[in-house]
Amino acid sequence: MKVAILGGSGKTGRAVGAALAQAGVATRPLGRAAFDDLPAALAGADAVHVIAPNLHPDEPAYVATVLAAATGVGVGRVSYHSVASPYVPAMPHHLGKAESEDLVRRSGLDWTILQPCAYLQNLLPGLRTGTLDVPYSVDTLFGMVDLRDVAAATAAVLTGAGHVGATYELGGPALVSVADVAAAAGTTARRIPAGADVHPWLRAMFDYYDAHGLPTGGVPLAALLGRRPASVADVLARELPAGRCCQP
Repeated sequence: MKVAILGGSGKTGRAVGAALAQAGVATRPLGRAAFDDLPAALAGADAVHVIAPNLHPDEPAYVATVLAAATGVGVGRVSYHSVASPYVPAMPHHLGKAESEDLVRRSGLDWTILQPCAYLQNLLPGLRTGTLDVPYSVDTLFGMVDLRDVAAATAAVLTGAGHVGATYELGGPALVSVADVAAAAGTTARRIPAGADVHPWLRAMFDYYDAHGLPTGGVPLAALLGRRPASVADVLARELPAGRCCQP
């Protein structure tokens, strides 16, 4: 089996590639240059995993281009990296993923959609500096998830049976706040104002997080992994320097 990974050079793509390699699957990481001749870049692959660039201005068009190229060269299997709660009218970039999900479902390919919550890894840079600053409420709840677990789940759906036509929301084992994560690392979290140059879609996301967070459940991910998803303490113990972690 060979899997082409669109967005294969980013942190998610690299993690997915590593998980597939661990499962004995050959991968073909593809970046933006692949769009110079996308059919040629996808030719010979059995499946394609689609990760669009962050805040892509027209993600449905991006995904439609990939689906057309995959269909044209006989790639029969697609998995799409979406987001938890894609249909949220207040967050335009989430809506782009919701529209893209619809395209995937109507593509005629064997498809699976993955909807991960925010990665715990996104908070690590702040934790390493000693104070975790974010431009939204530190107290609202998220189903924060380990990137490695998301990658392992992606490998599972591409290599296992029974996942065609499935949509999986991927959250960690418990709902936690940014303040909870900071406390687990032995530090504090602060809300800071977003800069004037922040993309309006991100500003809309921060406003939504203030009011609602992004809660997700952990049961689908646990089922795909065959084990409990990594907790905040698990991720911090693995990722932070010795002596910096962790409070239970």
